Amino acid sequence: MEIVRNTFTFKKRELITPHFIRITLSGDVTNYLNCSLGANNKLFIPVEGSKEVIFPGEKEEGTFVKPAVRTYTHRGIDPEKNEMMIDFVNHGENGPASRWAIKAEVGDPIGVAMKAKETTLFPKADYYFLMGDSTAIPVISVILETLPKEAVGKVILEVPGPLDEQKLVKPEGMEILWLHNPTPEHGSEIAKTARAIPLPSTGFTFAYIAAEFSTVKDLRIYFRKELNFPKEALTAFSYWRAGIAEDQSAQQRQQERSSIE
Repeated sequence: MEIVRNTFTFKKRELITPHFIRITLSGDVTNYLNCSLGANNKLFIPVEGSKEVIFPGEKEEGTFVKPAVRTYTHRGIDPEKNEMMIDFVNHGENGPASRWAIKAEVGDPIGVAMKAKETTLFPKADYYFLMGDSTAIPVISVILETLPKEAVGKVILEVPGPLDEQKLVKPEGMEILWLHNPTPEHGSEIAKTARAIPLPSTGFTFAYIAAEFSTVKDLRIYFRKELNFPKEALTAFSYWRAGIAEDQSAQQRQQERSSIE
């Protein structure tokens, strides 16, 4: 499968909410036109103080500092303006991606790599149940924007506080429940809330989960083992694990996913 990659430059930032930043990148988007919105991408973030983007395999010898690699969501693309949009959760300057989103200046480079393929985010269903924390808002936003207009279901979104609730484009029949959690690294109410919501007893229900490791693990057990959802009725991604950087927790998150599927 072809992986397309290119170096883009920072163009502008928009503070959507106190903890949500939309970054517009400028560059040649030609090779990304077949990449589906809502799909994952990989960002290659230069080390602080550097203006050099290094992709895997470009430098095999010599001494150099590898960029931080983080997974985000392909949120928007404008081929006429050669722009790409990526939404960042504002974690302050603790993490490399959030720090870059906060401090980047016009012209600062960043690498973007994606699989050049069409991604199906959801099947046709009678009822949709979407759940996620702040990191999931970009992909869940894309799902809501592309659902059939007659779609019905529930959405649980957990954000730091009331000011972080966003006005999302969605079918009228999709109801959003906002949870407020200023310290998601210390636990979440998503799983508890989801378990308390009654689901239809007939028809095909599709559930989508994207959140912290322990929440996804709990809900994967709930849907697959307790409710006996078939594999095709559930999509679940563990985007992060509390207290562990993405690159250090990747193997654990993948193992959790495969253990129940």
